[in-house]
Amino acid sequence: MLIRVPKGTQDILPEDISKWYYIEDIIKEILNKYGYKEIRTPFFEYTDLFVRGIGESTDIVTKEMFTFPDRKGRSLTLRPEGTAPVVRAYLENSMGRISKVIKLFYIGPMFRCEKPQAGRFRQFNQFGIEIIGTKSPAADAEVIITALDVYKKLGLKNLEILINSVGCKKCRFDYIQKLKKYLKDKKELLCSDCKMRYEKNPLRVFDCKKDGCQKIIEKAPLITENLCQECESHFAQVKSYLDDQKIVFHEDPRLVRGFDYYTKTAFEIISGELGAQNAIAGGGRYDDLVEELGGKPTPAVGFAAGIERMIIAIDQQKVKWPEEKGLDIFVAKVDEKNKDSAFKLLQKIRNAGLSADMDYSEGSLKSQMRIANKLRVRYTVIVGEEELSKNMVILRNMQTKEQKEIKIDNIINEL
Repeated sequence: MLIRVPKGTQDILPEDISKWYYIEDIIKEILNKYGYKEIRTPFFEYTDLFVRGIGESTDIVTKEMFTFPDRKGRSLTLRPEGTAPVVRAYLENSMGRISKVIKLFYIGPMFRCEKPQAGRFRQFNQFGIEIIGTKSPAADAEVIITALDVYKKLGLKNLEILINSVGCKKCRFDYIQKLKKYLKDKKELLCSDCKMRYEKNPLRVFDCKKDGCQKIIEKAPLITENLCQECESHFAQVKSYLDDQKIVFHEDPRLVRGFDYYTKTAFEIISGELGAQNAIAGGGRYDDLVEELGGKPTPAVGFAAGIERMIIAIDQQKVKWPEEKGLDIFVAKVDEKNKDSAFKLLQKIRNAGLSADMDYSEGSLKSQMRIANKLRVRYTVIVGEEELSKNMVILRNMQTKEQKEIKIDNIINEL
């Protein structure tokens, strides 16, 4: 019986990998321009990092994590998101000593045990950025602008920015009391998940996508009407920075994001081409997370974006992918007697810094030329007995179809 790929995962085949290289190159180009440095964290961490960081009442922690014990019984989890591991690395490696403000980015796979659907996988890839060490509203604006710069470079259009403030510890406590008071006599109408959220963290009710809960929260009190002066001023400044850059955004007072660590700014960038899973980036400020994970109070802000969803959006918007670069040279042999000479020449060409390949099967010269065309090579070097007797080979231009004999000793200079 054929063993298949696990549910919610996918193979990225050679014909598609150029899309990933292209996107990753653009991400790195833009992020380097903004002064971000790459960080790579382990694919798994101690489970407590995500329970304390993301929040024990979130859907990710309660339902979606891949968690397992190691041989000593310690609980480990495949990382479901990138921010908590980056903050852990920031603290463990005392990165705050290097500079007061640290700007980091990551690219890599994340893991969540979700119901697979278009744009949502159990192993998926994200890139994200984190600015750790500043409470400036300009940093909030920068992370949004940075995401938009990546999408602009990729050719994506028709993107909508949703933005909100979820307040801070000071103003959120009073707001939660108001929200609980509003929900109290409607609690029995909530879904089972939201009944639990009501007890542990009522803000998570805004995450629910079920129609019944959506109708209830339509008339719920809004966090933006209950912000303290500091949070209100911060939110106003973020919006002012975006206005200055002529960036169009929409305020969504019910946007809370799926993690407990968010404070003040929260945002999403959505694409209409993705259907129900329409968010291609999301993030915000998390001023309490560094302290929650054992560090000194340190403000921070960032975002994460799913690469699979970016690819879907690019394809749906019919943005033209760049043509994949072919090989420089293909070495073809007239018959099997010439294979040793062809292989030696192939390595000589590679050692000179050119990309080259040959067909290792016993295919005819005609079939080898078909392979060369498929690989979109620029030139084919044909090695035959008659030419070798004269210390020559045939060089064929695959675009013009012109060919000529050249000396083997001159092949590198000629190429």
